[in-house]
Amino acid sequence: MNRRSKTDPTRPRPVGVVDIGSNSVRLVVFDAAKRSPWPVFNEKVLCGLGRGLQRTGELNPEGVASALENLQRFARLAEAMHVDDLAFVATAAVRDARSGAIFVREAETRIGRRIRILSGADEARLSAMGVVAGIPDANGIAGDLGGGSLELVRIDRARVGAHATLPLGPLRLRDVEGRGRAREEIDRCLDALDWLPEARGKQLFAVGGAWRSLARVHMAHVGYPLHVIHHYTLKRERAEEFCELVAGLSRESLERVGDVSRKRIDTLPLAALVLARVLRRARPSELVFAATGLREGCVYDQLTPAERRRDPLIAACTEIARANARFAVDGQGLMAWIAPLFRKSPPAEARLRLAACDLSDIAWREHPDYRAEIAFLRTLRMPVTGIDHPGRAFVALAIHTRYEGRADAPVTRPAWQLLDEESLRAAHTLGLALRLAYTLSAGAPGILGQVKLALDRTHLDLQMGPRARLLVAETVERRLEALARSLGRKPRLRVRAA
Repeated sequence: MNRRSKTDPTRPRPVGVVDIGSNSVRLVVFDAAKRSPWPVFNEKVLCGLGRGLQRTGELNPEGVASALENLQRFARLAEAMHVDDLAFVATAAVRDARSGAIFVREAETRIGRRIRILSGADEARLSAMGVVAGIPDANGIAGDLGGGSLELVRIDRARVGAHATLPLGPLRLRDVEGRGRAREEIDRCLDALDWLPEARGKQLFAVGGAWRSLARVHMAHVGYPLHVIHHYTLKRERAEEFCELVAGLSRESLERVGDVSRKRIDTLPLAALVLARVLRRARPSELVFAATGLREGCVYDQLTPAERRRDPLIAACTEIARANARFAVDGQGLMAWIAPLFRKSPPAEARLRLAACDLSDIAWREHPDYRAEIAFLRTLRMPVTGIDHPGRAFVALAIHTRYEGRADAPVTRPAWQLLDEESLRAAHTLGLALRLAYTLSAGAPGILGQVKLALDRTHLDLQMGPRARLLVAETVERRLEALARSLGRKPRLRVRAA
């Protein structure tokens, strides 16, 4: 529980969002409004406010009772966590129902706070900003499927373009008789979007609980090695085929799938059908699942332009390092020290190396026999954004090697499945370089400034002055030899004249 002192105005204040959706009501509390906020509390309740809305035009009475009860609970919890900046936002069901305004007035009376009913345009914009917050280079179309509506938004590397709000949420489509009629209704709505084919060859970013459930089902179906939804990526053809398969499954078949919430089972086939039809119309090259959406977009919307431009991966890794390292964190300095080894590496790899440098001392408190394993798993599964699954595997394998983990250790199997041979070698070399750096310096600042690495066609040199020669013991020489071998070079110590 957050016990923020009222006398410490410099400490970041937590922020929260209560998302009143057509299917669920969720409270998320973040540690602060910043580029890479950490969720400190996240809970949802599947109230089903929009169940039956298409047929009756009214909010579901049982859902209203559940939502009112849980909104009061969420408001009380946020108060206990000292969340002063708490936004309540309502989406499609409340927006479209005849009884939506009555529900909002009653809820506001009970919680003592204002509820903002988002327009379709605002909901689409904030959902797209949430995607950009987690995937800064997003280029294509973001699709956020809620219980009552589907928001589709064009994204061009952080710029939000054309958007549409369509009445295609699974709770609404349940009221359409027959799967064929539902397919016709979906196609009718999508046909009105003349800009949808502009996603051809780009990416479709899938947001929303129902689509995240689809990702989990597919992961289980193929035995995927990493259970992280954010940035889970499928080629369009495979994704479309799988969605069509799930769209035709019965409730009994879905009940045999272990990773599906019972309250999602009835709507999952319709969610799959919507995604399949969007994929067929937009024809992106890939489907990318995003764990960030409207709630993260609400936080991102508060940031200054300068803060938005920060890399979320590096921002998060630097913060993790500061909270875990033994001494002052200097990821940039460590990055500069190993730079001579990676001058021919792909540019995109540089930020992964910096992330690894920042995280390279996170497991020093762990038992020596388990440091490598724990460091690998922590890094692979970090709740951070701005990184895809191969990137996670690359950084995790480098940190595993830094902690003297064996290349064939069973724990590293996900990395071997997610990376190609060239990336595996590069991650291993990076880990060996970090291992050498820590053997030389013990992680203390200032030591590496006395020693330099240099690479030529035949040798890897460790260069130093006479006084720094005292730092080189047998262990350092072994580490240098292992690093040189990974680079196809011979190790060499070069002591400069005083």
